[in-house]
Amino acid sequence: MNEPDAAAGRPEPGPPIGAVLAGGRGSRIGGAKALVELAGLPLISYPLSAVEEAGLEPLVVAKPDSELPPLSCRLVREPAQPRHPLCGILAALRYAGRRRLVAIGCDMPFAGADLLAWLGSTPERLVLPTAGGGPQPFPGRYDSSLVPALEAVAAGRQALRPVLASLRPRLISAAELARFGDPSRICFNVNTAADLGRAEELLAAPTQR
Repeated sequence: MNEPDAAAGRPEPGPPIGAVLAGGRGSRIGGAKALVELAGLPLISYPLSAVEEAGLEPLVVAKPDSELPPLSCRLVREPAQPRHPLCGILAALRYAGRRRLVAIGCDMPFAGADLLAWLGSTPERLVLPTAGGGPQPFPGRYDSSLVPALEAVAAGRQALRPVLASLRPRLISAAELARFGDPSRICFNVNTAADLGRAEELLAAPTQR
């Protein structure tokens, strides 16, 4: 496995990595999010399908005790502690080395392949969508040069979004995100049973561009 080299300016050859993060507890939905069924399929299957359709190399990152469905891609187990979203991002970055990395949560069924492919092509080291005026961590483009800064805060209890904002990301406005679909749909994630019901409704509704 290649360690990130922040001094090297060019990505390594090979497709970008599309990391689906599945290390959350899922306490608000009553169990492992990756296994929650949406329209008869595991929730994680939706972002994984989008990653593959985008031409990215699929990767799942999860805690040692995370429950997962059968996978046909590489699985990386992040450290058991701390419980922080940065741990999954860092594990994915270490796996990716100098290859470009696109990260998405396993609870995001509506981020499409065209958006993920575009994120994988962006040259900036950190590219994130915005909502409510601030950066959203997923789906996002992360660079290995971020590793030292992210490691410095991963063991603490700092909220992820202020940390990312301090790194001066290239922000994707709602208008720009709308090129890939309804921004609220793209950034929708399933945290509760009510969210799951809403996701069923969105899945049944025709998409609009």
